[in-house]
Amino acid sequence: MLALIWGVLGECVMRHRSYLLSVSLCFPFFASGVVLADASPAAVMQLMTKELVGSSGKEVLMSTVTYPPGGASPPHRHDAQVFVYVLEGELIMQVQGGPKVTLKPGDTFYESPSDVHAVSANASQTAPAKFLVFIIKDKGAPTTRAAPP
Repeated sequence: MLALIWGVLGECVMRHRSYLLSVSLCFPFFASGVVLADASPAAVMQLMTKELVGSSGKEVLMSTVTYPPGGASPPHRHDAQVFVYVLEGELIMQVQGGPKVTLKPGDTFYESPSDVHAVSANASQTAPAKFLVFIIKDKGAPTTRAAPP
C-alpha cells in the first residue's frame, strides 16, 4: 500500500513539477514577508537538472521563466552562477550596484554567486516576457533565497 501511495505522489510531482518549482522559487519571498504589491507570479518550468561533470558537488539547472504583463520578482539571490537568455518580450534586470538594463530577445544577462538580483521585471504592462535560465550551483542547495530590497 505504501509503495502505491509513493508511486501516485511521485507521478503527481512529475506532472506538476513546473508549478512546484515556481512555488519553491517564490516561497522564500513570501516566507520573508517580502511582497511586491503589483507583481504577478512568474511561471517557472524546470527543463533539466544534471550533475556537472568534472566539478564535484555542482549541478546545472535549466528552466524557462515567463513573467506575465507587469510581472516581477522581489530582490533575491541565487548563490550560484546564473545565465539568462531572453526568448520573448522585454525584461528589466539589475544586480545590486550595477546598471539597470533593458533586455530584448537574443540578449543575455549574468548573475555571479555574490550578486543580489535587485530588479527582475517584465518591461511591458501588456505582453508577457519569457527567458531561458541556466544555473550552476552547489548540488542540493536552494535555488533562490530572499534578499533585502
